[in-house]
This record gives sequence, structure tokens and C-alpha cells, in this order.
Amino acid sequence: MSHPTAPHLDAQSASLPASSLWSKSPILGAVIGLLGLVGMFVTGSFHGEGLFAYLVAYLFFFSLAMGALFFVVIQHATRAGWSVVVRRLAEILSMGFPVLLVLFAPIALGAHDLYHWTHLDEVAKDPILTAKSGYLNMGFWLGRAVFYLVASSAYAWFFYSKSVKQDANGDLAYSHATRGASYPALPVLALSVTFAAFDWSMSLDPHWFSTMFGICFFAGGMISLLATLAIMGHSLKTAGPLAVVTTEHFHDIGKLMFGFTVFWSYVNFSQFMLIWYANIPEETKWFAHRWIETGWDKFSIFLAFGHFALPFFFLMTRHTKRNKVTLLAASFWLLAMHYLDMFWQVMPTEQHHGPHFTAAHGLSLLMIGGFFFALVGVFLKKSSLVPVKDPRLSESLRFTNF
Repeated sequence: MSHPTAPHLDAQSASLPASSLWSKSPILGAVIGLLGLVGMFVTGSFHGEGLFAYLVAYLFFFSLAMGALFFVVIQHATRAGWSVVVRRLAEILSMGFPVLLVLFAPIALGAHDLYHWTHLDEVAKDPILTAKSGYLNMGFWLGRAVFYLVASSAYAWFFYSKSVKQDANGDLAYSHATRGASYPALPVLALSVTFAAFDWSMSLDPHWFSTMFGICFFAGGMISLLATLAIMGHSLKTAGPLAVVTTEHFHDIGKLMFGFTVFWSYVNFSQFMLIWYANIPEETKWFAHRWIETGWDKFSIFLAFGHFALPFFFLMTRHTKRNKVTLLAASFWLLAMHYLDMFWQVMPTEQHHGPHFTAAHGLSLLMIGGFFFALVGVFLKKSSLVPVKDPRLSESLRFTNF
């Protein structure tokens, strides 16, 4: 079968036009972030239940950035050709990690409000917490958090900077460097996302544990990244710089979104099933607290339906993934479901009698999301939105689904 002729593409045609709303994102994001920050202070949301709401928003954007970085690394490791025209967007989204490093401060400063294991008097009376104190202690916990965020920031900068430098001269040495670095990056990032999920979310209930918790968190992050790629891709395609991203590329993003929706459901159900049939009290209490006589049962049912059943059948057809309106609808829906998944993981620790949303949930989303996309917007303006000298660009431009 013959392939379509690849269109001409250079750095200028693939750059963000000044007329695009995205070119205003550094200023708009900073303003929104500041409004959220002021609102958090005015409402006193940096302590108590407000901190739990902040942690929900933080985990949401951390998982998005981690999903973006995983996407970039996997594309390099597998020498993928189809994704070249959308890979730069993922590279830019991963550059939000420095903001997350700074915005971890409220969680670190408020750890005593969030985490039961920081109360040393309670640890001394609890043999389980005493046994875990070699791992769950503030010094080691903070050190691990710094490592996760610094290592992720460094890897994000490495892959982004090498890709951008290649735009200038097309030197193949940059492709060799990123491919070589992708292999050790994968286990480092896999351990980072797994233990970050353990440290920041699972340890909210330090008596409970699940070795599958990290992979469940990773699956949600990948879904949020793919949904964000679809939304930003269509938006920037309309604005002009991503005109080379075709229905074929969005079809593949949709297929991956569908695949990770199934994967998220598989690993979460496997975690639940293994704990349910073993029926060990210290393992079942985490699920029992989200189901039995707590007011969280309807929320749990809705999450299972909304995060799996509805998107599973909606994204199953080829037409849905190739149609702009339906793909965007699925993307916005799955982003909302991912936020509710983070909410479901965190808030039952504080809200013992059922879910309720407060101003802090909205303000923390505005604060973290505003600052996150302010920095992302800086990189959107700085570089071409497509790696114009990547050796696999021609393959990506001619990509067709079969």
C-alpha cells in the first residue's frame, strides 16, 4: 500500500503563534495559580481537611507529569515512529516537575496533619507502626520525596533538552543519547512512581498495604496524560502549529486511552479481589472503609462505572476514537474520573462518613494547575511543538492506521 506524501514542516511552521490562547498560558496560569494560593490562605485551607484536598490535587498533577515522562521515555526506548509529532507535547508536560517540587512544601510542612505515622507518641504504642518506623519516618520520607521529584525533573529536562537541540542541526547523536538513557530511566521512574504512591497516598492509612497500589496509580497517570494529549493536540491543531497531527495519530492516542482504561480496571479489580478473598483484617479495612456503613459505597460504585464501564464501551468503537467530538468528550470525562480516583484514595482518611467537596478542593486545583500550566506554557512558547529534525519524523507524518 502506498503512503501519503509527507507535508513540509519546519521550526517556524510548528511554533506556537502569538495569536493562540496557549501563548498567554504563562500569564494566565500564574494569575490562576495566585488566585488559588490567595484563596487557600484566606479560607485557611493549608491545614486540617484542606490539606487532604491539596494532596488530592497534587497527586492528580504529579500523576499527569509522571505519565508524560513515561510516555516520552517509552517512545525513545521502543524507537516509536508514529508518536513523533505528539511526543514534544508530552516532553513539555513533563517539564512541569519543577513546579511540583516547589509545591510539595505544603505537604511536607503539613505532614503531621496528614499522616498518622508522624505522631511519635502513637507510634510508640502501636507495634505495627513501630515495626514500620525504619521506613516511615520524616527524615527518610522527605529524602525519598526529594529524590522522586529531583530525579523526575532531571530526566524531564534531559529528554526535552536533547530533543530541542536536535531541532537545530538534526544530529543523530541526540537520538542515540535519548535512546540509551531511556533504558535505565524506566526502572528509576517505575520505582519512583511506585514508592511515591506508597509514601504520599497509601501511608495515609499506615496499617494497610498493597504491593499493587503503585501500578494502579501509574495506570491512572497514563490515562490522564493520554486524555491531556488528545485535548491539547486538538486545541493546538486548530491553532495551526499541530496541523500535521492527523486523525491517525488521534486514533492511536484513543486506542492507548482505551487500553489503559482496561489496564486500570484490571489492576484495581485484581487488587480488590486478592484482598477480598484472603479476608485478612488488616488488608480488608481499607476497602471496608470505602464501602461498609461509611457513606462511601455509592461513590465507589459510581467510580467503578464511570472509570471503567462507561469509557470501556464508549471507546471501544473505531468511530469514537477518530471523531474529534467524541474523543474530546471521553478525554474530559476520564480526566474527571482520574481526579475522583485520587479523591477516593485520599479523602476517606479524613471524611469518615461519606464524601463531600469543599472550597479547598477547587482552590487547590486552581493553585497547582495554574502554576503547573504556567511553566508548561513557557516551554510551549520556547520551542517548536514538533521535533522537526527527528530522524523518525517522516515516518510519523506518513503514519496510517490499518
